[in-house]
Amino acid sequence: AAADAGAHALKLQTYTADTMTLDLRESDFFIDDPRSLWRGNSLYDLYKKAYTPWEWHAPLFARARARGLLAFSTPFDETAVDFLESLDVPCHKIASFENGDLPLIRKVAATGKPLIMSTGTATLAELTEAVAAARDAGCNDLILLKCTSNYPADPRDANLATIPHLAQKFNCVAGLSDHSLGTAVAVAAVALGARVVEKHLTLNRQEGDVDAAFSLEPAELAQLVRDTHTAWLALGRVSFDLTASELASRKHRRSLYVAQDIQAGEKLTRQNVRAIRPGAGLPPKHLDEVLGSVATRPLARGTPLAWDQFQRPPPEVP
Repeated sequence: AAADAGAHALKLQTYTADTMTLDLRESDFFIDDPRSLWRGNSLYDLYKKAYTPWEWHAPLFARARARGLLAFSTPFDETAVDFLESLDVPCHKIASFENGDLPLIRKVAATGKPLIMSTGTATLAELTEAVAAARDAGCNDLILLKCTSNYPADPRDANLATIPHLAQKFNCVAGLSDHSLGTAVAVAAVALGARVVEKHLTLNRQEGDVDAAFSLEPAELAQLVRDTHTAWLALGRVSFDLTASELASRKHRRSLYVAQDIQAGEKLTRQNVRAIRPGAGLPPKHLDEVLGSVATRPLARGTPLAWDQFQRPPPEVP
């Protein structure tokens, strides 16, 4: 359907529920925001329902290539990067909620392949840090996609005038990852210089897929370039400010959590501390500082990590 509609590429998402979060159904792990499409689900159950089985990737990629499409995916952890590399994907994508996961960005950038990264939920300072991490790890071909991480996104929050600013500031290709309804915002982005446009695609919105409410149907995808008049109304202004809806979404960014029960005095390791969604803990960039520290009190599985929960061990006496 994507090929018939004239798309140039097919992008999947590569993760499992266990690589995304913990199987818990309380506190930050449960979606109770009345504005959310996914209210009433735990994060774990939502990702379990939405994930693409890994064994599907190879035949889907082969079919896409046979139809003339570039075929690649968004890895959400290091094992997904390794898996996609085994399938020889031509590039990789970093999702908005992972653009603060600097170790993941470095892993992807080290492949030497083009890197596409969405900018949603990130401040300008955080985006600068993410781009620097990618460049330092070997990324030469970078595409930044302006993104409003709300589902569906309001065109008034699109601020598409940011797109040429992204290209100039970071010396990269710029585009749009669009979660708004219809095609107008995406067409406006092209008018502003976007060279990549990402839209969700469903065969039929009435079937109720996880992302169906803000996805295009094939006929709409084929008509994308014809929505010029409405697109003009959505041009917006240059802005890196987070909208009110994005501020609420930040709690779903990756952060450091206790993955196994930790006793007081026990060391923090890669086994008992993980960078997962949601985002109530320390940012993943502090993982190296955290590892090897000692817990100052018992920490239960699912606890967001904070600075006052651990301390560095005293140096050994010669």
